[in-house]
Amino acid sequence: MGVEDKKTSYRIYLVAFMIFMMAILVSVKLTNIQWVEGDYYRKLAEDRTVKNVPLKANRGNVYSSDGSLLATSIPHYTVRFDAMAPSKEDFGQHAEGLADSLSVMFGRPAGEYYNELRKARNTKNRYFFIAKGLSYTEYLRVKSFPLFSLGAFKGGVITEQKIVREHPIGRIAERTIGYERTGHSGENLEVGIEGAFAKYLNGKDGRRMMQKIAKNQWKPISDVDQVEPVDGFDVVSTIDVYIQDIAHHALVKQLEYYEADHGCVVVMETKTGYVRAISNLGRNTDGTYSETVNYAVWESQEPGSTFKLPALVALLEDKKVDTSKVFDCHGGVVNYFGRQVEDSKKGGYGKISLARGFELSSNTVLVQAVYEGYKDNPKQFVDRLNGFGLNKKLGVSLKGEASPRIPQPEDKTWSRLSLPWMGFGYGLSLTPLQTLTFYNAIANNGEMVKPLFVQEIKERDRLIKKFGKEVINPKVCSQETIDQVKAIMENVVKKGTGSKLYSPNFSMAGKTGTAQVNYGGGKGDGMYYASSFAGYFPADDPEYSCIVIIHKPHVGKGYYGADVSGPVFKRIAQKIYTDVPSTNEVKKLDKELKKQEVLYAAYYDKQSKVKDTIPNTIGMSGMDAVALLGNMGLKVQVIGMGKVKKQSLAPGHSVAKDQTIILELS
Repeated sequence: MGVEDKKTSYRIYLVAFMIFMMAILVSVKLTNIQWVEGDYYRKLAEDRTVKNVPLKANRGNVYSSDGSLLATSIPHYTVRFDAMAPSKEDFGQHAEGLADSLSVMFGRPAGEYYNELRKARNTKNRYFFIAKGLSYTEYLRVKSFPLFSLGAFKGGVITEQKIVREHPIGRIAERTIGYERTGHSGENLEVGIEGAFAKYLNGKDGRRMMQKIAKNQWKPISDVDQVEPVDGFDVVSTIDVYIQDIAHHALVKQLEYYEADHGCVVVMETKTGYVRAISNLGRNTDGTYSETVNYAVWESQEPGSTFKLPALVALLEDKKVDTSKVFDCHGGVVNYFGRQVEDSKKGGYGKISLARGFELSSNTVLVQAVYEGYKDNPKQFVDRLNGFGLNKKLGVSLKGEASPRIPQPEDKTWSRLSLPWMGFGYGLSLTPLQTLTFYNAIANNGEMVKPLFVQEIKERDRLIKKFGKEVINPKVCSQETIDQVKAIMENVVKKGTGSKLYSPNFSMAGKTGTAQVNYGGGKGDGMYYASSFAGYFPADDPEYSCIVIIHKPHVGKGYYGADVSGPVFKRIAQKIYTDVPSTNEVKKLDKELKKQEVLYAAYYDKQSKVKDTIPNTIGMSGMDAVALLGNMGLKVQVIGMGKVKKQSLAPGHSVAKDQTIILELS
């Protein structure tokens, strides 16, 4: 063998050896991957193709105190098609039938649907869009179509559920009902009842396995959820829909007439503190009004003349003065340390008693009474206000309550003007709800109760938790003082600043208020008026307390509390206590109404045929449908008004105990 042959042989051996070594290394690596790192790589592959995603639980409903639905979760469904899932035989046999069914339901030609289904099959589209925004009934119908009825694996049907929160009564009390959602920066926004009671409303999420079928496209592996979600509890609010409707529309009417910037009204049940109505409306750029801010809970500012009630109660409790003491209005202007306090009436009211000064809302009378009574010991006055609880938050369940501000003598901001200015409601701040709570305490014979927005937590018919009366202060003042100020507040309506509101048909008591806002710079520098009325009704045995505040009314039309806010208060009291059906004269009782007879006959016909299956209520009036289904033992949830447009349970299904059916009306 020559030298060259030997060199060639060596090269061949070297290459063979290197190949052999590489084979050994590959074998070692494969063995390592299979037995040592196998679990890691298998998990990595699985994570990229399969994931376990949360399946949102149904959020509990929010109800009014009278059982009306305020907020509910409605499922909306999106249906897609995995064109590669069906076998060639199943697709060929059922594609035309599926196209025909889709055409009947959605109104497009069957030929278009058939061509699109075939194209999806040819292009191996595993996420072909069929429809979105389907109700539960529509979703069940689509799932029953040819091919889709074979299920996810054989039929290729992909369903995605999205829960949408609906407010059946519209935007009334929208801010108080509230919401819970994630903000733009990822923060959790908890607003109103929905936010405050989220721990009850939110159920327990389930889990579902999803498989990746294309870029950013996933489908459920099966129709069976891996872990079923648990629905949330229902919340029964204190809101009375009838009173809420009255309060809302009375406020809207007044805001529109006076072209005001914003306003709020709260109606509270005297003895329990249950808030029966609350409306917060702000002006939009187009001149309409909507709920965007809960002014009653959040907005803290100088109350003006409505604060004269706590000032008067303090004076009487500390025996500083009697209601019969006479004060000189000094021509309607008194001076304190270079600053003037003026009465709204030019020239003042002459010489009048403290009681009459309150009835006429005389600033000069109340300021003199407070200053003369406490000038040597301002702390006594402030301590009395603190004793009422006016320096502390109410601690209501809704988030965002503003802190009150009662100046304290030890504060650096305290000045010689602090005491006289507090006498007529300036230099301090309260929210509308905090002011109302004090008025409610007087109406409730001294017992101050916390405003409540929710009265029960329930799981269907099972009571989970009840929220009863919470006492903040068992007795804010003596009964003697309460009796005196009650009589004076009744006279405010009978013969004082609220005399325009007086009616012999029902009694009211309260206090008007007209506060200047941003008054430091003068009228040309942002100053405007906030008109208010706070009180209770009936005057002799109060059942409800109420506060109305309207900001920035058009001064050309009026700005005094009695003119702007008082009519809202009166309208609420009037509707509750005088506009009852029994007072209306009913005529022509014997007259036959053809339309009514037809509707009754249709209802009776359905009712006589109903046995143990769900009837078809489409086209029936909402009232008749509720009665029909309710008599069958079903729980009925109603969305909208008018006739039944959709029902969540398909006709012909068996009726189960405690089953819920949702009716959509239009």
